Amino acid sequence: MKASPLRIIVTGLAGLYPVGGVAWDYLQYPIGFARLGHDVVYHEDSWSWPYNPVEKTYTSDPSYTVKYIEEFFKRYAPEISNRWHYLHLHETSYGMAREEFHEAARTADLFLNVSGACMIPEDLSAQCVKVFLDTDPGYNQIMLSERLSWSENVERWCETVAAHDLHFTYGENIHGADCRVPKAGYQWKTTRMPIILDLWKPQRPEVQRFDAPWSTIMTWNAFKGKLVYKGVEYASKGAEFERLLGLPSEVPVPLKVAVGGVNAPLDELARNGWNVVDGPEATITPEKYKEFILASRGEISPAKHVYVAMRTGWFSCRSACYLAAGRPAVVQDTGFTSVIPSGEGILAFNSREEASAAIRQVEADYPRHASAALALAGDCFDSAKVLSRFIEDL
Repeated sequence: MKASPLRIIVTGLAGLYPVGGVAWDYLQYPIGFARLGHDVVYHEDSWSWPYNPVEKTYTSDPSYTVKYIEEFFKRYAPEISNRWHYLHLHETSYGMAREEFHEAARTADLFLNVSGACMIPEDLSAQCVKVFLDTDPGYNQIMLSERLSWSENVERWCETVAAHDLHFTYGENIHGADCRVPKAGYQWKTTRMPIILDLWKPQRPEVQRFDAPWSTIMTWNAFKGKLVYKGVEYASKGAEFERLLGLPSEVPVPLKVAVGGVNAPLDELARNGWNVVDGPEATITPEKYKEFILASRGEISPAKHVYVAMRTGWFSCRSACYLAAGRPAVVQDTGFTSVIPSGEGILAFNSREEASAAIRQVEADYPRHASAALALAGDCFDSAKVLSRFIEDL
């Protein structure tokens, strides 16, 4: 029997960081819920100055962010283009009127705090189920367990996490015997990224330029301090990418990386044969992000060291978008192979040698792997399936 429609408030960071990939990370949630027949509001209240990617600085002026969110919904989800609310610095409402949002909050059934990005609205219905969705497994649980002092407002953040009723995670191997992630006292349920497949649907995915690059999009930033749990230090993505520096000389295809963040070894990447482009500039809008993926032959990417070393089972939102575009993904194994098939369309690696072999394997029969990638997107990441299961698991 079909479940009754719910009134759902979804949060995210699309306004705080208005660049292409972030929009796709968060805004496919409200679109997916709306397509299932639910009454959805996208709400953002981070109490923070938003980042302006054109001026490359944080700003008190919300105009770029407001236009960015507005144009995303108008282009990709006009049916809910009037169902978003951006609360700038917890004071000024954009999109929905403040009273209209308060009415939605007072009657909400579900508050889904994706990435724990936003403050819990003060006037939520007492019956509303508040869900914290961990999209950064390993890192978040270490913070909950160790409360590392270098993390800004860590005590307040931990209190906010505790104020939710249920806790979900992208760490799909969190209950696996080989997973080292501390549970931090929470009963974690697992989920994954929902993808709106028709927004990524390629034209004849098996037909792709032979000289198109294998690529990825990444932020190089290291953590602000040492991420230590039980005497072991865990690192970010740059530590794992360095292991792939020499990969371009070992494969018969061009490799491209769109890099953002600070302290990325851009010259060293270029010397090793990577085609290096400015990540924020190349993917500054949702459309440019999508075009970057569609212009690629496949994805080649490591994961954050903490995801890999702790065997979290995390799988990238970005990689799921590559799959939905019919692009095979050669990605580092975080333990996700226990729940997501690997071998065709997705090929998991644990070393540079395995990554090289996987790219060669795909190139030996590219049409088969491209079709498998598209099939996996439908089987594993289709928003209708992912979000229906999410509602059932509530």
